[in-house]
Amino acid sequence: MADAAAPIHRQLGLTDSELDLIIEVLGREPNHLELALYSVMWSEHCSYKSSRVHLKRLPTTGDRVLVGPGENAGVIDAGDGIALAIRIESHNHPSAIEPYQGAATGVGGILRDIFTMGARPIAVMDPLFFGPPTTARQRWLLEGVVSGISGYGNSVGVPTIGGELTFDPCYAGNPLVNVLCLGALPTERLVLGIASGTGNLAVLLGSTTGRDGIGGVSVLASAGFSDDDDQSKRPSVQVGDPYEEKRLIEACLALLDERLVVGIQDLGGAGLVCATSETAARGRVGMDVDVTAVPTREAGMEPWEIMTSESQERMLAIVTPEGLARVQELCARWEVRATVVGRVTEPAIGPDGEPIGVLRIRKGFDGEIVAEVPAASLADDAPLYNRPLERPSDLDARRADDPARLGSADLGADLRALLRDPAWVWRQYDHQLFLNTVTGPGANAALLRLAGPGLPESNRGFALTTDSNPRLCSLDPRLGTALTVAEGIANLACVGATPVAVVNCLNFGNPEHPTVMWQLSESVDGMAEACTAFGTPVVGGNVSLYNESAGTDIDPTPVIGLLGLVDTLAARPPVLSWNDGDTVLLVAAPTVALSLGGSRWAREIHGATGGVPAGLDADAHAALCRAVASVIAGQVAGDHALVTAVTDVSGGGVAVALAEMAIASGSGLSVALEESPTAFFGEGPSRFILATADPDALAARMRAAGAEVTMLGVAGGDDLVLGQVATSIADLRAASTALLEGVSA
Repeated sequence: MADAAAPIHRQLGLTDSELDLIIEVLGREPNHLELALYSVMWSEHCSYKSSRVHLKRLPTTGDRVLVGPGENAGVIDAGDGIALAIRIESHNHPSAIEPYQGAATGVGGILRDIFTMGARPIAVMDPLFFGPPTTARQRWLLEGVVSGISGYGNSVGVPTIGGELTFDPCYAGNPLVNVLCLGALPTERLVLGIASGTGNLAVLLGSTTGRDGIGGVSVLASAGFSDDDDQSKRPSVQVGDPYEEKRLIEACLALLDERLVVGIQDLGGAGLVCATSETAARGRVGMDVDVTAVPTREAGMEPWEIMTSESQERMLAIVTPEGLARVQELCARWEVRATVVGRVTEPAIGPDGEPIGVLRIRKGFDGEIVAEVPAASLADDAPLYNRPLERPSDLDARRADDPARLGSADLGADLRALLRDPAWVWRQYDHQLFLNTVTGPGANAALLRLAGPGLPESNRGFALTTDSNPRLCSLDPRLGTALTVAEGIANLACVGATPVAVVNCLNFGNPEHPTVMWQLSESVDGMAEACTAFGTPVVGGNVSLYNESAGTDIDPTPVIGLLGLVDTLAARPPVLSWNDGDTVLLVAAPTVALSLGGSRWAREIHGATGGVPAGLDADAHAALCRAVASVIAGQVAGDHALVTAVTDVSGGGVAVALAEMAIASGSGLSVALEESPTAFFGEGPSRFILATADPDALAARMRAAGAEVTMLGVAGGDDLVLGQVATSIADLRAASTALLEGVSA
């Protein structure tokens, strides 16, 4: 909580050196309003001041990339005159304070990021991270977050098609709520958040402005948690209205269809100051804003409150004076407010002859100027911090502590303890909205038809997956992040998709801790190396820092979202269910070496956090994934169905993968498996389990691609038998649902 006796700039989260820089930019002392503008725009959430020096190392260009990082969403060319806009964001701290509204407004904000680009949002995914759900608080957080996502997404009418559910003690005080959204648009409707044209009008669309969410990006997203924070930070959490959002989506798309909008920007983090300064800075123009024209829902709001409020369901559109009447007419049709709150002005000319756009906050369009700052100084010129990096002093000791030494008294009990069915979460979501979902929650990747209102006809499909592995990243953030990208590539292969783009949400602890910055830097390098090797440009992302509670940082948690394309989508791909009589194959790259270091077995069964993760041969992994994807792509295009069931082998190893397939199939399998924790639960990349009625043909195709093929057995019976360890499918199914028993429906 801010110290009321501290100078105002410190109360607003600005440092003394940042105040000095503001004075240098302005050539004078800033007033309270101007300090408030800088405090939100120079927050970690808006400015990326601790991470931008590292993010520059990511590969961001490619043949399909239409818009890369820096805009509201990345956009790729999907073919057939269709573009896909994709974005991932975090709403971690708001969700820890108010789980329902924090998660709901996280969905609302990312939907606006997508339709700001001219795209209709058509899919949402939600990677979620909590402490073990064995306490009342963790269940309250889980239930509230899931209810917020379903309540908002279902009401707006956008399907939630997958995600992740991770439980670990490191998230007990600081849960993570990440949301990915994808939208589709005709390529000619693509629009950017740029203001241009002197005399054009800034029109505020949507909801009224209140005090909810004031300073959210600085109060919540740029500080950790202490034990007494819930009440003091609760007013900084936004409140959402999904029905207003739905009307806003339709109104904005109608405006774009009629080409009435010169530029458009959502009002998310930092509210109106962010939208006005960013659009002006991108266009190198000035902007005057009449703070008294902004519709408010509370009496007596001060200019700094109006400019920094993060009230939801608001957009800023730049329109011509000639088009204003039609804009207001279309908005009225959708019952959306459309209020002129500003106008584009000529830039000033700086000493070097370059245009300088000035943001002026006025009381009245020609009234008193209450704030005057260079727009770019807010949007682009936040200080960059090359913070100290320090490898954790205990890392070598942890890496030397191999969990293989622990052994297992009962491999069957360990297997049952590692099974986790997140279906309770999925049941809260409508994943069939638009009726485009071919495979949804529970599959390795979601697969959808590339179709929707206003889109050209297409037989293509797209696939999405989100992946993370904080267990591995805590031991080796560079390798762990690369392995996370590799897992996403494997998941896309399971539905026959070719990977085309990556987005990321980098969830880390306090950047003022040098070990955290070392983790972040290493993670970025691991992502850069993997994305370069796999040919998947990074088109956008989000950095969430200060994820700490009572001084303890979360494990490094980079979440990777991968987008893949399917050229012809005519049939459903295989999922987890094999048929009685199928032959089950293990297909692996020849370079695979397994490890229990950072494995689920080590962490969840023994609480062990040491060891060395298995390595990654990117070339071998890519070749294997292409081979699997080629077979599956042929099936979804309507060719002979060679594969009846497929999954990649990831967290929990081959034993967990086989158990999940047996549960999904209701049919067992007997495998001659060495009875050891490494054979059962060892983890490493580049492994798939495939079931088929024609094992010779499938094995021949895999071996031709350089893969090693092992015949595991023939499906059938009521038990999964691994070596001498036999467990009934009924017991496996009961174990998989035990963790979430008692969670409210």
